[in-house]
Amino acid sequence: MESIYGIFCRVSGLVQQNYSDCKYKGVFSKHYKKIPWVRVLTSGYTVSKKLQSEGIDAVFVPKCYDDALVKNLKLERDVELGFIGSIKHKTYAKRKQLLDTLDREDNLFITRTKSGKEYVETLNRIKFFISADVGMGEYMIKNFEAMAAGCVLFSWNQGEQENRALGFKDMENVVLYSSIDELRSKLNRLREDKERVKLIGSNGQQLAEQEYSYKKVANSLAFALKPALRVPSKKRILFFHRYSYS
Repeated sequence: MESIYGIFCRVSGLVQQNYSDCKYKGVFSKHYKKIPWVRVLTSGYTVSKKLQSEGIDAVFVPKCYDDALVKNLKLERDVELGFIGSIKHKTYAKRKQLLDTLDREDNLFITRTKSGKEYVETLNRIKFFISADVGMGEYMIKNFEAMAAGCVLFSWNQGEQENRALGFKDMENVVLYSSIDELRSKLNRLREDKERVKLIGSNGQQLAEQEYSYKKVANSLAFALKPALRVPSKKRILFFHRYSYS
């Protein structure tokens, strides 16, 4: 049975498409305006701000990872560049394009695993985890899992607002890139700086453990649900009643 948090993340991902050039563009805005008393929880900070600007009661609750499962196992990291996950669905077309290029030209290891032990052990073999959430508008869960497993996370830059909200600091606890050239440039720098590699990996792991564990984000989720929902106020205009929510 799917967890409440799993449903939250899945729906939040769909809401992100409200602002993408796809069949869902604008759909969620129209839907939520029909039910103005609801509170919308979204895992994207930028999305939450856009919804708020439209008068929707939206609250940012970040993604999180299963800290009972995903840990730094201190294994030998014999895979320099790696990615674990799906690239087949059309939603991931831009991700696939970027990863295929790195596979052809930079010896990127791309794989899928069973969830659980096999996934965690494979994560722990990867030195530099290449996350490619191109066009997503927010960071997917794999970013936090890779950090928690002690990988140095290379992640497609989702913008200043998103980074600030999550505490992502380029070349301090994560490596952000906006093009393959930038990724390669930073990768070459890190290949010559083992201490910086250790520092980014350690800082990233610490950030994930302190801020994005199930327990930590569950508290944020519960806090977001506490305030009372909006209540309607009725206003009579001629022979009609009009409702507003505040």
